[in-house]
Amino acid sequence: MVRCWKRPETSLEDPQCMHCGPIRSSRFPHKVLWGSLTAALLIIIIALILTGKLALQPDTQSSLQVVRITVPDHPAALINQSALVDKHNNIVTYHVTSQTNHTSTVLFDMKHGLICYKPDNQDNCFLRQMEMSDYENMHVLLNETQQQVSQVWLVGNETQRQTEFLGVLAGSRVEASTLQEPLQDLCRQGPVYWTRRADGPRERLIYFCIDICFPSNICVSVCFYYLPE
Repeated sequence: MVRCWKRPETSLEDPQCMHCGPIRSSRFPHKVLWGSLTAALLIIIIALILTGKLALQPDTQSSLQVVRITVPDHPAALINQSALVDKHNNIVTYHVTSQTNHTSTVLFDMKHGLICYKPDNQDNCFLRQMEMSDYENMHVLLNETQQQVSQVWLVGNETQRQTEFLGVLAGSRVEASTLQEPLQDLCRQGPVYWTRRADGPRERLIYFCIDICFPSNICVSVCFYYLPE
């Protein structure tokens, strides 16, 4: 006698239920893995982009150097001066501190061929075109920076002292916003005037003077006075 057993309907569903759990649990780690890989790939791409941008940017800090210029037997007002050399932008900025602790700024913009004078304790700026002698003095200073010289001592008894008179053209005021950087930043607080080289004030009073010394063993006293309109 043969007996036939009828399998319960639930036993047919059990194998399917047994596979449901493992299938869902196997998909979850794959999603996490792909998400992690995608995030890591994005981080690598961003890092490569930033690294490329930084590599293309010039090293501005390495192109800047300060040179202090000292004249042993010069008046005390002229000893405290320094030149900030920006070799990347071809700009030299002189800072001359007087005995009254006021600092005048003289900026040589070799790229645009301009010199800007900003006297101590004033907001006015005065411009003039660079001449051949100005370029020569700047090239000597640039050569000093290439040799990593941080201080220059001039020989006092061999120093050539010169006086330069610049007449201020009162009717030639310039808007600071029309100037190139960094002249615009230096002069944004006040009026800007053009100047021209002159023989001397004659009967007119000298407005002010700025004394500058160069590594070429030359000291120039630049004196300003106003010309009639």
